[in-house]
Amino acid sequence: MEKIIGLIDAPFTPMKENGDINLEPIANYAAMLQRNGLKGVFINGSSGEGYMLTTDERKALAERWVSVAPQGFKVIVHVGSCCLRESVELARHAQQIGAWGIGAMAPPFPKIGRIEELVKYCEAIAGAAPELPFYYYHIPAFNGAFLPMLDLLKAVDGRIPNFAGIKYTFESLYEYNQCRLYKNGKFDMLHGQDETILPSLAQGGAQGGIGGTTNYNGRELVGIIEAWKKGDIDTAREKQNFSQAVINVICNYRGNIVGGKRIMKLIGMDLGPNRVPFRNMTDEEEQAMKQELQAIGFFERCNR
Repeated sequence: MEKIIGLIDAPFTPMKENGDINLEPIANYAAMLQRNGLKGVFINGSSGEGYMLTTDERKALAERWVSVAPQGFKVIVHVGSCCLRESVELARHAQQIGAWGIGAMAPPFPKIGRIEELVKYCEAIAGAAPELPFYYYHIPAFNGAFLPMLDLLKAVDGRIPNFAGIKYTFESLYEYNQCRLYKNGKFDMLHGQDETILPSLAQGGAQGGIGGTTNYNGRELVGIIEAWKKGDIDTAREKQNFSQAVINVICNYRGNIVGGKRIMKLIGMDLGPNRVPFRNMTDEEEQAMKQELQAIGFFERCNR
């Protein structure tokens, strides 16, 4: 199975002021991401408020992204849901429309507490789209599924034929690396934390990754990998530290899903509000965040 090389973006879902999804900006959105070095998108995930969308909305977004994706630009569809039957339907749909791959996080309810439970969940979804690579999205801070990922790889090995790997969004670089080393790198371990790309590169991994701050800071994050490949550790370190400074700012404004989505407006691509119960930023907060970003030189280095 093909392994992803480079960074995949986790895009926001464009919305109109009344909360309806807005398909219109997606073509320009995809072009901007590719222009700044991103290799594809992982849509309808946490950054995209996927669990707050209806099945029809998720299908419409998937169809739009696939239809406008530049040549060679991968579209991976997050199909996770609290309803397994919905996940199966979304997986089948993703295969039918020509998506590159699918992925799913464990549902936030009911919480999955055993490896075998998680395997059965992944097995049902992956089996609905057998022609597509399936990625498990490990983000236990969102769903409480604090399970050992090396055990998951051992359990799915030989059981789920199209299990491609893991989008690993957790703080344990040790576990990430152990998964990467499993059977000489059999599975694709996509690094999922933009704040620690460099240390994971130093371990010999992170050939591919999926990030959220790549929406507006992709140039710098791609630059970390490019500098590392050239052996320019000083540049790689500076870009990683800058990327952490950007993350420090969005943490003051309810994180990437809220603060990050508002940054898109500040760089010229207004993607609209977040859905309730997310608390949207006020105009005053927007101006304060803009000033904090200006103070670190963000607008001279951000995506264009």
